[in-house]
Amino acid sequence: MIQSINPYNQKVVFETKELTIEETKSAIDQAHDRFLSWRKTSYAERSKLMKAAAVELRKNKQEYAETMTLEMGKPITQAIAEIEKCAWVCDFYADNAADQLAPKTIETDAEESYVSYEPIGVVLAVMPWNYPFWQVFRFAAPALMAGNIGILKHASNVMRSADNIQKVFERAGFPKNCFTHLPLSSSKIEDVIKNPKVKAVTLTGSTPAGKAVASTAGSEIKKSVLELGGSNALVLFEDCNLEETLKKTVTARFQNTGQSCIAGKRLIVHEDIVAEFTEKFVAAVKDLKSGDPMNEDTYIGVMAREDLAEELEEQLNKTLKAGGKLLLGGKRNKAYFEPTIVGDVTSDMTLFEEETFGPVIGITTFKTEKEAVDLVNQSIFGLGISLFTEDKARAKRLVPQYDDGAVFVNDLVKSDPRLPFGGTKISGYGRELSSDGIQEFVNKKTVYFNKF
Repeated sequence: MIQSINPYNQKVVFETKELTIEETKSAIDQAHDRFLSWRKTSYAERSKLMKAAAVELRKNKQEYAETMTLEMGKPITQAIAEIEKCAWVCDFYADNAADQLAPKTIETDAEESYVSYEPIGVVLAVMPWNYPFWQVFRFAAPALMAGNIGILKHASNVMRSADNIQKVFERAGFPKNCFTHLPLSSSKIEDVIKNPKVKAVTLTGSTPAGKAVASTAGSEIKKSVLELGGSNALVLFEDCNLEETLKKTVTARFQNTGQSCIAGKRLIVHEDIVAEFTEKFVAAVKDLKSGDPMNEDTYIGVMAREDLAEELEEQLNKTLKAGGKLLLGGKRNKAYFEPTIVGDVTSDMTLFEEETFGPVIGITTFKTEKEAVDLVNQSIFGLGISLFTEDKARAKRLVPQYDDGAVFVNDLVKSDPRLPFGGTKISGYGRELSSDGIQEFVNKKTVYFNKF
């Protein structure tokens, strides 16, 4: 049995039986059979169903959000916001997929030549627990609108949320087996990828998981998209709007209890403003309310599992031992971790070098623009960064110097259906969302008509 355990009170929320090898194969067979008819549907038909999925999400957002909160501890107001964002991505692709995948005419010496964008079949999604709905829907909405079929291997601690996602599509009226949740352990992923009826795989998760999936997909010559970890920098120049920057940086680090790949995890602050900013930052974080994630005024809940909190504690202790200065927090109680700020963090300390997946952040200072670029780029991660400055010319000049997949100026890094999302280095490859995302899992077919 696979269990979901509430990290706030340790009670079992849900349990489900893992599929057998035969049951898994049968589910994939049924998904492939559905593809043969689904690929023939029109964009108008798919759009109508995807719009219905958006309606379903909004109609029953409380139900879906509460399950999410029970399973992985996300504060309820943030869980509801996640469901609403999923409805947005459904609406976005319902409205835009036909244009994004319209044949592209290319002038050649042919009578007619163009590129068509056609579905490839069953696509496996391997998804994490931290945004149990959003991570799935940002894959599922474009995949289904492109004419593909989705099968989901979700994280073991959010099995009921996975069931709920399948329920959304069923309630919306999608034909059976358009989207299927497969309750499986990680050890079964390799066999699923190797199934000849599975044509591609997308994974959001850890670097080790990404390496394993990419290796298997590569051995089978199958397309993969990886969205892996991040250690996003929040770079504060001396001319930034301090009050507005403060709001953005607090949200960037501590929403979802700090458990986000695109969270701001390294505060890199110009030495001229570090003292004033740090004082305000500590005060603002101290005011964040911790408590029962089901309470509407809770901003900091528990981490999703106690072992994750223990790992974060170890990273903190290594940094403090190396000379970091504890400015706030630092205590753990089972899966709860206090919002924590550490000063005097240098680039060779654990909090700077490693991804920290929880409510802890270190502050590092810089003097020059070159140092601000070098400190960011020395990371092995490359998901995204935020620059805070009132000098737009400076920002425009610096953007090309950063290696990351996204640079946000005067805002936190966030995913938006209208913009491509993805990383560089060990943060992964490929893109999700926008037209780039929907075109990841299609056959870009060259068509050439000659005349005699």
